[in-house]
Amino acid sequence: MAGLKYMSGFGNEFSSEDPRCPGSLPEGQNNPQVCPYGLYAEQLSGSAFTCPRPANKRSWLYRILPSVKHKPFTSVPCGDLTENWNEVEPDPNQLRWLPFTIPKATEKKVDFVAGLHTVCGAGDAKSRNGIGVHVYTCNTSMVDRCFNNSDGDFLIVPQQGEILITTEFGKMMVEPNEICVIQQGMRFSVDVFGETRGYILEVYGAHFELPDLGPIGANGLANPRDFLCPVAWYEDRKVPTGYTVINKYQGKLFACQQDFSPFNVVAWHGNYTPYKYNLKNFMVINCVAFDHADPSIFTVLTAKSTRPGVAIADFVIFPPRWGVADHTFRPPYYHRNCMSEFMGLIKGHYEAKEEGFQPGGASLHSIMTPHGPDVDCFEKNSTAELKPERVAEGTMAFMFESSFSMAVTKWGLHTCQKLDKNYYQCWEPLRSHFNPNWKPGKQ
Repeated sequence: MAGLKYMSGFGNEFSSEDPRCPGSLPEGQNNPQVCPYGLYAEQLSGSAFTCPRPANKRSWLYRILPSVKHKPFTSVPCGDLTENWNEVEPDPNQLRWLPFTIPKATEKKVDFVAGLHTVCGAGDAKSRNGIGVHVYTCNTSMVDRCFNNSDGDFLIVPQQGEILITTEFGKMMVEPNEICVIQQGMRFSVDVFGETRGYILEVYGAHFELPDLGPIGANGLANPRDFLCPVAWYEDRKVPTGYTVINKYQGKLFACQQDFSPFNVVAWHGNYTPYKYNLKNFMVINCVAFDHADPSIFTVLTAKSTRPGVAIADFVIFPPRWGVADHTFRPPYYHRNCMSEFMGLIKGHYEAKEEGFQPGGASLHSIMTPHGPDVDCFEKNSTAELKPERVAEGTMAFMFESSFSMAVTKWGLHTCQKLDKNYYQCWEPLRSHFNPNWKPGKQ
């Protein structure tokens, strides 16, 4: 959307005011007796008040009416959004989904919230410890409706169609190959421009942060300067017919009515904001001698658990890069993992499975479930001439990796009717190359 402005930096202390109301940010204090322009002061806290300063997250919003002015919340149907991880029996198999169906607008109008479907997850929003993986498939914009997640943060990965997200902090246009994070408690509305699809990683009880770089040093991977935050924008709009605020709370949906737009924040300051990031800006680290490094070198954002080095969830991407490793099987190796790996594809073909794994589809390799390259990938790369080559050109695959053992929902296993029952067959033709008469030679 032409004309949208952003501020750059990850986790910065930002301040912004709508240029239509200069001086709307109070000077020298957060909560004056009378705010400029007769605004209300409201704090949004994303952390406990007593968190250490590096982890303390809050923003002050100066708004025309406070968000407390609404009718009571009442329960509304959740559709395919769920936190019930026991509705079907566990399935340890390798799972792959064909592209999820986007409803046709001519048949049924579906907005972002109505188009949310939970694929898998684990944990519990009440205890503030868990994860949910959702897809959204929609075809129409939200009208006089906004969404508010009281349970956790949404990391949104558009796959088809750009989305215009209006938040209390301002507007963001997010296109495929970009991501955005809407943190816990932030109200937002989504406009779409046709058939639209994407993925969502939800975490309870932790916020996303940049991974530590360790021996990599000061620079690399996702650089803080490339994260963008919206600037203040308000609408002073009465809605006599009722504006609906939808609240995800303890895994269920609730709705309340108010007679004004919630996007009435004239100015704000703080370090608790929505933000977006373009995946093309990721500075890839890779092997330049031999062997295949762990996918953790491709981590964009992490939501840490209380155990050092173990994440509630990592968001990992597999961007275009050079492959130059010598004496090495370059694609991902065969693997069993104590983490769950949910993969999606934004565009192109994934290097380890060029057939079957399609944009808008997904796969899940659960804890200790073996996985790895299909037979064609193995045979081709076992005999390929090892010269410098571009890997994943024109593609972008990603992974939601979690220490939780994720359960698949009934919608994911049955209702969506996109599960590829023949996925296991991509490994069936693997044959033994064992030669007991092999003798060591010059390597």
